[in-house]
Amino acid sequence: VALAGRTAMWWARLRSPFSAAAPLCLASWLPAGPVVCRRPYSSRDKEKLDMSRYPVESIRNFSIIAHVDHGKSTLADRLLEITGTIAKTDRNKQVLDKLQVERERGITVKAQSASLFYNHEGVNYLLNLIDTPGHVDFSYEVSRSLSACQGVILVVDANEGIQAQTVANFYLAFEAQLAVIPVINKIDLKNADPERVEKQIEKLFDIPINECVRISAKQGTNVEKVLQKVIEKIPPPQCNTADPLKALVFDSTFDHYRGVIANIALFGGEIQKGHKIVSAHTKKRYEVSEVGILTPNEQPMHKLYAGQVGYLIAGMKEVTEAQIGDTLFLYKQPVEPLPGFKSAKPMVFAGMYPVDQTEYNNLKSALERLTLNDSSVTVHRDSSLALGAGWRLGFLGLLHMEVFNQRLEQEYNMSVILTAPTVPYKAILSSPKLIKEYGKAEITIINPAQFPDKLSVSEYLEPTVLGTIVTPHEYIGKIISLCQDRRAVQKDMLYIDEQRVMLKYLFPLNEIVVDFYDALKSLSSGYASFDYEDAGYQAADLIKMDVLLNGNPVEELATITHSDKAYATGKFLCERLKDAIPRQLFEIAIQAAIGKKIIARETLKAYRKNVVAKCYGGDITRRMKLLKRQAEGKKLMRKIGNVEVPRDAFIRVLKRQTDK
Repeated sequence: VALAGRTAMWWARLRSPFSAAAPLCLASWLPAGPVVCRRPYSSRDKEKLDMSRYPVESIRNFSIIAHVDHGKSTLADRLLEITGTIAKTDRNKQVLDKLQVERERGITVKAQSASLFYNHEGVNYLLNLIDTPGHVDFSYEVSRSLSACQGVILVVDANEGIQAQTVANFYLAFEAQLAVIPVINKIDLKNADPERVEKQIEKLFDIPINECVRISAKQGTNVEKVLQKVIEKIPPPQCNTADPLKALVFDSTFDHYRGVIANIALFGGEIQKGHKIVSAHTKKRYEVSEVGILTPNEQPMHKLYAGQVGYLIAGMKEVTEAQIGDTLFLYKQPVEPLPGFKSAKPMVFAGMYPVDQTEYNNLKSALERLTLNDSSVTVHRDSSLALGAGWRLGFLGLLHMEVFNQRLEQEYNMSVILTAPTVPYKAILSSPKLIKEYGKAEITIINPAQFPDKLSVSEYLEPTVLGTIVTPHEYIGKIISLCQDRRAVQKDMLYIDEQRVMLKYLFPLNEIVVDFYDALKSLSSGYASFDYEDAGYQAADLIKMDVLLNGNPVEELATITHSDKAYATGKFLCERLKDAIPRQLFEIAIQAAIGKKIIARETLKAYRKNVVAKCYGGDITRRMKLLKRQAEGKKLMRKIGNVEVPRDAFIRVLKRQTDK
């Protein structure tokens, strides 16, 4: 009876004269993010979900590559809207940037894929799009994405022109022998100069001007032409459905309920729910529980065929089971594994320790799951007398390190201590005893505690990078001075056009790892761009600098530095330690030493009682006697007293300075 009464009341409301306003209030219930819909042709949805309707000839796999902030993600949004993959609303801003850190920083950190369905000249095409990051620290994501593609859209800002990462990403695609479609974005800006940018593209990349497509991704101008170019210029994948199954795992994520979700590109055969598959890396057997495509959310399918890109869930419970670059094949139908990916070469190392040692196991689990999603991070166990058990992590750059730390906090609620970044050095040993101990003549040093003595080493080596700087010509003088201060050697200088210059320098990696990029941006008013690539090792005059407290070395504060920078580094460390250590009842000498030579010193004054307060007039000898007795007591106390550096003082000294 109550239910009937409610139903009658509901119908009465609907029939009231105000019912026209009812649909309007529904808008307030809608989610604030982008509205993802199934596709415009939902009436024939079952028919369209049959992936066999898209033969290899109708498939195009492509990535969008560009420098930071040139409009890759905005172009991806427009492509998703035009193909009907997402509903067209004002809320569609960087739909494929799903991570909280990406939304906050306004940059793409993780390559994301989406399948688009597009009808061109009466033929239905399946377009698999991968949106890639633009920052140099995430170039491993770009190179991995390109392995699943046959072509790229190279986006260049009509206002900024070609910048450092544009050049680097073009050569990544060029070396992979992919078709390149140059797109000039942001033509709607007041200062846009597409003609100048077209000339730059022709001069640097040897691509004819008539092949460039001028668009405005924000306003949607000419974006449809980009899709047509993708179909005409990019070749379909070279594979066959009749071949045995061969699937490349190019990315993976961990879900608490479903286990590992692997993103796969099929280079042969077909896969469906119920298939028994084997991993070429672990040799373990799994049963496929779900396959599907990303549109951009997961959409289960009955089958996936050769040439298509999608996701797979097969009951992998351990994060170590889904190796990126692994090949999957059908049980009892082995195939030759795909070449996979070159492992990423870490450029920056930092120690990571839990704030509380009871959180060690939770942090270990969080690190395993996050490194599954970000395979470019290397992890080695480490321990410190001051900070306890932890890890030494290798990153591709400083921004990569900051983003990784931020993701740990946001996605896994873990707060950690991150030490100052260091770089890996090498030493060529001359001592037969040490060569026998290490089993080789050349060793890599990532921790200053392992630094061998100069007497047993024939040569020290430091890592170098080849840096590319693209800048307006009026800032050249300042930038050359900055590079010389950082011990860089000029290799090349090329005028791209009348306004912009490309400089190439060989840098020692430890000179650019902390604050070089910030200094470059500040000198050039934000106009210069910087990119670097590994250039091997070179001989260097390296030294180990110890920090002494009252003559006793503190192992955790030892650091490796170049002899030219030793004094400045030592002075900085002593000053920082003076602020961090609490005052004692006796004087503390804080010293930076290279071997036996002291190069910097700070003195932490003792707390002292005013022993002459009771002296009113009288002879000076009485006053001197009291002060002398106090000085003798302090001297004795200093001999017996031990300086215990509290844990939080270590954290303040070792932790990266955010303001530097």
